[in-house]
Amino acid sequence: MINRRNPKQWQAVPFSEVCISDPYWSPRITANREQSLPNQYHQCKTTGRIDAFKLDWTPGSDGPRPNPYWDSDVAKWIEAAAYSLAQHADPLLEELVDETITLIASAQQPDGYLNVYYTVVEPENRFKLLSHNHELYCGGHLIEAAVAYYEATGKRVLLDTMTKYADYIATVFGRGEGQLRGYCGHEEIELALMKLFGVTGEPKYSALAQFFVDERGQQPSYFAVHEREALGDLVEKLYQEDFSYCQAHAPVREQSKIVGHAVRAMYLYCSMADLAKTMGDEGLLKACERIWEHLCSTSLYITGGMGSSRLNEGFTADYDLPNETAYAETCAAIAFAMWNHRMLQIDCDGKYADMLERSLYNGVISGVSLDGKRFFYENPLASRGDHHRSEWFDVSCCPTNLARLLASLGQYIYTLQEQEALAVHLYIASDTEVSLGGSRVKIAQTHQYPHSGLIRLTIAPDTPVPFALKLRIPGWCNAFKLRINGQEVEPEEVRENLARGYLTLQRLWRAGDEIELALDMTPQRIYAHPLVHANQGRVALQLGPVVYCVEQVDNGASLDQIVLPRNAAFVVHQAPDLPGGTLKIEASALRFNEWNANLYAVEAPGTSSITLTAIPYALWDNRQGGEMQVWIRELP
Repeated sequence: MINRRNPKQWQAVPFSEVCISDPYWSPRITANREQSLPNQYHQCKTTGRIDAFKLDWTPGSDGPRPNPYWDSDVAKWIEAAAYSLAQHADPLLEELVDETITLIASAQQPDGYLNVYYTVVEPENRFKLLSHNHELYCGGHLIEAAVAYYEATGKRVLLDTMTKYADYIATVFGRGEGQLRGYCGHEEIELALMKLFGVTGEPKYSALAQFFVDERGQQPSYFAVHEREALGDLVEKLYQEDFSYCQAHAPVREQSKIVGHAVRAMYLYCSMADLAKTMGDEGLLKACERIWEHLCSTSLYITGGMGSSRLNEGFTADYDLPNETAYAETCAAIAFAMWNHRMLQIDCDGKYADMLERSLYNGVISGVSLDGKRFFYENPLASRGDHHRSEWFDVSCCPTNLARLLASLGQYIYTLQEQEALAVHLYIASDTEVSLGGSRVKIAQTHQYPHSGLIRLTIAPDTPVPFALKLRIPGWCNAFKLRINGQEVEPEEVRENLARGYLTLQRLWRAGDEIELALDMTPQRIYAHPLVHANQGRVALQLGPVVYCVEQVDNGASLDQIVLPRNAAFVVHQAPDLPGGTLKIEASALRFNEWNANLYAVEAPGTSSITLTAIPYALWDNRQGGEMQVWIRELP
């Protein structure tokens, strides 16, 4: 097992063992449970996604023709519902899930195959269009749903169904005689098989995941040899000759740069991290580390979003980070959070938690409205006022992806290192109970983060017990103070125990021990690398982990006419028209005066003084439509 700095394994505390009582996240989780889940079921039902499993569509029939990706939307809804049911009993929701699962199971073919589209629309093309039609991708999401529902309820119908399907897939794909040496163009099946391995203990599932990961990018290209004719114009439009669009341009262990479709890439790296940890695969871990560094140093938006181009829904050239045309799909930010979470379980390094936090508080949660009813597919960093959330999409992966993340948010907060240490990655008000040093230990967080940097933790072991408590000091934090039981810890002692983004407190803990961690949350100006042409001469504002933006509703139209002086001071206030505790940033700024009718002039435009108001990026487009910008013009 891999942990180069400590041979002890890290393991996330399951979300079902974490009770969140956070003023920032709890309303979002409630809206997800009360609004998003029932609305998404309604959409899956009325659009035909659920009834498609009846397999009664025929050419020329009145109903909607199933699409290749429909199975996955239903699967992610089931998975989200499972996570919700694990913490909140809801007989009506459970009944709907059971009915849906019964329908899914009825669609399984005698040999174990399960996919609506390739059963009723193109049965002759089963496993013949792996490059672009989401066949194994859908199977992967159904496997994830099966594992989640079994763990939440103990019911095995979907798990047995998907185990049978996975067994069939294992007979079709592999390096044996007569088997296909292919893999899905849209990664997902790989990480799902690792989850199936985790719940069943069957090594054939991890072996199949390993096959799919290791076969990707082998030459000659499977897609070029077996699917070139079927791909047609897609080769020129998306895949090119090297198939970097789906990260199949080289064996994954040889890859070092982020390329292609963003969501596909993130799901691949999640599975690589899973295999690296479970199988002790150093080669896969090194590849993950190289690609992560390249992504974060050249191609990541300040919001934790990624994917600069609509054409390939992914990456282009280094430092190509346009704002208004940013694709930044919600699913990509979610999958980036998933990848960072997995890397934390291998190597407890604060840089992964920093990026996990950045994506969650910005590029992820921006994807859903405050009421849980409307969603962004794309998350641009500037808008002329024509970009708004929608209730549903033809390709509706993002709403259900958000639902499953919010319903399982607790799993991202704490990590255990066997019986010896507990790491706190995220400051989300919550409580959990874990086993440390042979004692049951209750941990509780109470605070107003991210609206305040004052974090309080209470430790309550059954009996006094020694263990290491690792508190993350965020990368954005320039100063902090620590108190234990009311006594301030000396700075020298703090420095000695601060490494790789975590402050380690090793001591004998007793019931009632209290920790106060005060993080400095002064508003910060953030500048982009000079090669990011879109942001030259511009500045972004950040308060704690939260990236800010300016909206037309606060600052008037023509936001690009606003200029922030470099010496302008910031004032932080509560925003009365946004959720309780939300902070807005104000500063004295300038606005260019109205221009005359001429396109050009020999005189520079005059300016007028204004008060600039910035709000959290994740909350834009919740009050009224209008322009928005993250990156503001700055005067030296």
